[in-house]
Amino acid sequence: MAKILLVDDEEDMVELLAFNLQEQGHSIITAGAGLEALDKARALVPDLILLDLMLPDLDGISICELLRRQPATRGIPIIMITALGGEIARLAAFDSGVNDYMRKPFSPRELVKQVGDLLRGYESKIQSKETEQHKSSGKGSGGGQRQP
Repeated sequence: MAKILLVDDEEDMVELLAFNLQEQGHSIITAGAGLEALDKARALVPDLILLDLMLPDLDGISICELLRRQPATRGIPIIMITALGGEIARLAAFDSGVNDYMRKPFSPRELVKQVGDLLRGYESKIQSKETEQHKSSGKGSGGGQRQP
């Protein structure tokens, strides 16, 4: 299944989410701080990132903005998970480039569903892009030459 980077400084939350996601066959990479998350995202290029908003050294919004500026990590789906609920925090998260936003506490089953939905959309997008690249390169169309 997918390689997921789980970024949260609350160990109990990490254990709960990792367990539920691993039950679905996902591979989990964890980070407990912002700079560690950036390093792992750049080095491992996960299929999806679950990102806490409030972290010890660098907040989730800053992390998301930095990841969106880099070609290798720009397209990785990101779900922001946070205890903050107000409209301002939510809008700031979406402005930074997150794909979804979940407020703690939430049901692990709900998160697993959101992850699955987002991954399916991401995979469809990649397949569409590959199909377009394949068509534009002339492959599969006989190279544009007529056959006698």
